[in-house]
Amino acid sequence: MLSDKGISNLRGGYSTLGIGYQYRLSDFILGFELYQNTGANSYYKDYIIDNKSTRFYLNVGYSLTEEGKFHLIHYMSLGAGYVNFEMLKDQRKVDDLSAFLQQPEQGFILRERNIHKGTQNFGGFLTEIGFQFGYDLGVPGLEENISLLGKFGYSFSPFEGAWKMNNITFDNLQSGAFFRLGAGISMPDENLFFPDAGIGVHFFYGVNFTNPDKLNDYLVNNGLSPFNETPNNIGMKIIGENRRWIYSFDVFNIANAGRADENREHTLNSVRLYGNYGYQLYKMRNLELGVTGGLGYGNIRYTLTNNNKPDFPALFEEPDYDGYLKTSGIMGKSEVMVAYAIPVFNKMFRLVTSAHAGYELPLSTYKLGELNMSSYMAGPYLQFGIGLRP
Repeated sequence: MLSDKGISNLRGGYSTLGIGYQYRLSDFILGFELYQNTGANSYYKDYIIDNKSTRFYLNVGYSLTEEGKFHLIHYMSLGAGYVNFEMLKDQRKVDDLSAFLQQPEQGFILRERNIHKGTQNFGGFLTEIGFQFGYDLGVPGLEENISLLGKFGYSFSPFEGAWKMNNITFDNLQSGAFFRLGAGISMPDENLFFPDAGIGVHFFYGVNFTNPDKLNDYLVNNGLSPFNETPNNIGMKIIGENRRWIYSFDVFNIANAGRADENREHTLNSVRLYGNYGYQLYKMRNLELGVTGGLGYGNIRYTLTNNNKPDFPALFEEPDYDGYLKTSGIMGKSEVMVAYAIPVFNKMFRLVTSAHAGYELPLSTYKLGELNMSSYMAGPYLQFGIGLRP
């Protein structure tokens, strides 16, 4: 389509950020991974063309090496994802929110399996096959190892046309060879000095007890419907324990969504990422009680989309249909965790049920136009999870 118009091709490739967890049982490997992929920007007139995708994988693999400092693993992944393709003017921050709501058109946004409406909208069937290599480095004074990791292989969408939007197929955004480098923390068997030392993965569903009242006032005053529901969240925690000290990383996605007016929909979405540290206050048999404090990143994204966009190439020629605002900053939180661990399969691992209650506090000013959204970012939350721990 671009070649027919005498326009150069869009830039290929993407960069990846992600987190993951891996559990080794003999020579078999079980893992979970979450990736955010960002494509290289291209430019057309006053517009920036961009693409993003998010993928969540379950990995099953087999180790080609014996347990030790060096490891080589062959694995296959099955998962689901989300894709975003957009062509927008560079106006994601505005001075007057009311003026934006009256005339939000900056370009167009196409989303398939739209997680801005909530993580439960993840979908599609994605696969990946590859190899993982790594080396464990001991750190003086710590029982844990620092693991240097690398992965290479091929990602693809097995069903043709599964990522079709406005009569254009975007399957190739989910396909291609990859090479990734990273680092992590591992708990080697020879250093398990305490029976409950280990690192586990937890998945949770929760509710944030906040609502965007101030933003709703702007929406109503400009002829749009307010957000009425309390935002829910779905996320993943990776939690390590050592001498009753707790360290963890968690990521979750908070979402409000609904119809803005007769022809448009809107979403209010926020992603939170935290690094946490704390202490296990109580442990008796399988019952555990701990407290943690966290520092991390949070963003807030408001999108107003028109449901009546034409197909390509008309959309490319007349792109002004949708609007998008984004702001981000630093977040802090405190949390209390209650967990109950149940040994399963002859104590090969433990199934952990948990409840987490806490309070989030924004440490930056979150502004959409002149509107300060810090009161929406702050507030208590409650999460219920289930996890796996060696």
